Parts: sequence; C-alpha cells; structure tokens
Amino acid sequence: MQKPIIIQSAEPFLFPGNRVGCLVIHGFTGTPKEMRPLGEYLSSKGFTVLGPRLTGHAMRPSDMIRSRWQDWLASVEDGLHFLSGMTDHIYLLGLSMGGVLALISASRYPIQGIVAMSTPYSFPKDWRVNFLKPLSLFMPYVDKGPSDWHDLENLKTHISYPKYPTRSLAELKLLFGQLYHALPQIKIPVLLMQSRNDTGILPESMERIFEHLGTPDKKMFWLEGGGHVITREPCKDTVFQTAYEFILEIEKRLEK
Repeated sequence: MQKPIIIQSAEPFLFPGNRVGCLVIHGFTGTPKEMRPLGEYLSSKGFTVLGPRLTGHAMRPSDMIRSRWQDWLASVEDGLHFLSGMTDHIYLLGLSMGGVLALISASRYPIQGIVAMSTPYSFPKDWRVNFLKPLSLFMPYVDKGPSDWHDLENLKTHISYPKYPTRSLAELKLLFGQLYHALPQIKIPVLLMQSRNDTGILPESMERIFEHLGTPDKKMFWLEGGGHVITREPCKDTVFQTAYEFILEIEKRLEK
C-alpha cells in the first residue's frame, strides 16, 4: 500500500516569534504554500506564525475525498491548541475555505481577531449542489474552470489539486451550514478582504458575511489587481500590510 506523501514545498510551517500568535489557514484543495508569504511577512513583524495543513490536502485528491468537514475544522483546532502553548493572543487568518474555518472556529474558541480573505458565503446557484453526494459516485471530480490569476509567474509554482473532488464539495456545503450558525455568534473584531477580480467566489460573498456577523467591530476591504489567491497575487503587499495593521490595532487596545 502506497504511503501518503505531502507534496514537496506544500508542507506546514512554524515561525517562532513573540507572544502574539497567527494561525494562517489555506483554502479548499490548496496547501500551506499559498499562505507562506503572508506567514513570512507576519513573522518578520515578530509574530509567532503557524501554517497548518488541512486534513486530506497537499497529498492526493483521493486523500481529500476521504476527509470530512469535521476533519478540516479539527486541523484548525489542533493549530489553536499548539499556538496556545506558545502565545498569549491568537489571530486567525484564512483564505477562501480557510476563512470559513477561521470564522467558525472564532465562534467556538477564545480568539482576539479574524482576517477572512476571499471567503465564500455559499455556492453559486446550481441544481447539482443539492445532489453532490450521489453525483460523486458517477462524477468523482469537477473541473475548476478558467483561472483568474494575475501573477502568471506565481501561478506556475502554485500547488493545488487540479480538480475539485465532488464528494469534498458536498462537505464544503455542510461547512457553509456551520458558517451560517457561527456568524451571529462572533463578537470579536473581523477584517474581511476580497478582490473585485475574484471569480472563484460569488461577488457578493464578503458583503453577505459582513451583514450576518454579530460583532459591530467589522471592516470590509476591497482589493484591485488580483484573483482569488490574493496572498500570492500582485495585491499581496496591500493584503499583508492591512492584516498586520488590523492585528496591531487590536493589540494596542488590549494593552490599555
């Protein structure tokens, strides 16, 4: 039997730093690699940064098919417990489904703030969405569609599964249900970021999440010049700085 092997350069990472912890969470079918530039930036500011690998990711699509939404959430929980032993404050920064997981986790665990980037609120309207489990028996994978990448050089080194496992899409649909329950319960500061050129999620995603958040301390930040994976697109410097300033602002408040 072939042993699961993590794809080279897509491994999880830890950058030790001060007592402020940042858990950076990658997206659906993605890998920790897409979060490493953000992690390196936050580490350069002195923070302790952990980039976990979500269950079933960065190996083979068949490994992802066997995982469930609870496994992805448990990967985040493991990261939180790990960071809690090294830091006093923890911030969750998630991309795409990583943003969904960050928001859900923040409704369950003691977190100081959330940065949700390119985060979907729901699937596009499609009759097949309600039949993903049975469809997966006949159609195990679904094409991802046209790329919305602007930085074509970074696209060449981007690592993700080439197609969406249909059975995993069914789990993502269940995860959206958890998100809808979690949003009104979130009472901590939240920063949402989304590119106007993102075709990977519905254009109204950020506004829908913003509308349902329970916290009054929430911000939306629109970006230009990047697709879905804004942590590796031309707008990444703005993303990194905006996230850092958001965390710094909260830290200053907590010191008072």
